[in-house]
Amino acid sequence: MITNIPPASLAYLLGIPSSTPLDTDEMRKRLRLFFLQAEKNSPRLQSFTDSLANACRLLDIAIVDESAAFDPEGRFKPGIVVIAPGTFSDERLAINRVSTLYNNIIVGIHDEPPPLTPSSSPQEKLNGIVGKLAWEMVHISIYLAAESWTVCTMNGGVVTFGSPGPRPSDVLETLVPKLTAQVVPPRPSDLDVRQGNLPADPATFRKISSDFAGSGKLWEQNDVLLTHTSRESLHYRSPFYRKIVARYLDRRSGMSYGFFARQLPCDAPPAIPLRGEPETEPFLCRDGRYYVPVRFRGEWFLVEPVPVTVIATRSGCRKTRIDPETDLVALCLDRGRITLITPGNLPEGTISRPSFDTLTILSHALGNAFIAALLKTLEPAARFPGALALSGASMTHWHGYPDRAIIPEGYFLHGLDNPPVSCSTPQSAAYSLLGKIEALEQALGEGRRYRGDVHIEPNHGTNIVGLLSLEQTAERINVK
Repeated sequence: MITNIPPASLAYLLGIPSSTPLDTDEMRKRLRLFFLQAEKNSPRLQSFTDSLANACRLLDIAIVDESAAFDPEGRFKPGIVVIAPGTFSDERLAINRVSTLYNNIIVGIHDEPPPLTPSSSPQEKLNGIVGKLAWEMVHISIYLAAESWTVCTMNGGVVTFGSPGPRPSDVLETLVPKLTAQVVPPRPSDLDVRQGNLPADPATFRKISSDFAGSGKLWEQNDVLLTHTSRESLHYRSPFYRKIVARYLDRRSGMSYGFFARQLPCDAPPAIPLRGEPETEPFLCRDGRYYVPVRFRGEWFLVEPVPVTVIATRSGCRKTRIDPETDLVALCLDRGRITLITPGNLPEGTISRPSFDTLTILSHALGNAFIAALLKTLEPAARFPGALALSGASMTHWHGYPDRAIIPEGYFLHGLDNPPVSCSTPQSAAYSLLGKIEALEQALGEGRRYRGDVHIEPNHGTNIVGLLSLEQTAERINVK
């Protein structure tokens, strides 16, 4: 993978570890798997588990024994991926032996077909997938059939392979990214939280609210925008495991899928051409201002990462029928630090949590600012920087893929070849920012005007970001 921003600078911008692996080969090298012994086995389950372990060995993926998997207290060491074939009794569930809920990914393997039928709606399919994950207390489920196997993840991703066992190429290209990049909600330590008025004047806020409302009406009849899977609707083994799921979701009422967001106006300074190679530091300081190096079309530029602010829907709200007074929050990113601003005077019982996709949303906003900075230097007559400074931009994410014929003019596609990770992972945020620079390279290479980008996330969905409003985007995507 070509990275047009050095890893240390990317970490500085997004607040992610500089060691975050972005390509499948690096992901493979980091993996450490531990295979639990199944309580009850079947020939198919045993055959698949053996084939999976063999494929991992062929890929030089580390499979560890108990001495390397557990700490002295008998808990899984951080970073160990637990493969749990079959159904386990309560006392033997792998989740009982983790030190925190985010240190380990647990993969269940089930000798049964996936909870998907041709007649099920996308929401019904998602409820079935998440319901199984909650009952088995795993993060990823693999389902086995006579001539196929299917991987299902908590973000609704479904991938089916037409072979009875896993081929090394399938493991490397699809399973390895899912075992590396864990879905984690923003934690309190990840952001600063403030209550009060959202950072927009009344007229601007009314316009933004109207845009959210108009967009929601257009999406309401499209079942690819999965609105909510309530954790109270799921079945659990016991109240204890119900509490674990609630803690994992940061006390959210459930999981909603997709997001709408509006970036507030942002005026980025022009990029500065850089002679030669950049320094190895994450950022450069000149006259009290901070810059990061960006490689664009074979040349290096210094870009100032200005603060960006986005108005977005809160986690768990009904996105097709928002209440502007309670369902919108502000998200700000300034050199890797996130601030969440919730509305003041929220009704009692209203929980205002940021989206699982918070970092990805803000990465898109930062990417827009980088695009404006580069265009101001390379194409001074370009309209995008002025439009971003005047009206901001919109962001729409849903778990589907657009027909190429309805992609708006001036929007450029990227991401098809990225590893298939979920949109709430550090990798997804990195791909969002890096991909925008690739999209601008496409635009200038073809001599076309840049207005936005369409970020495809394999096995997951689409982010469409640009100068069109949310309502205009919805009209384009939900064309009859």
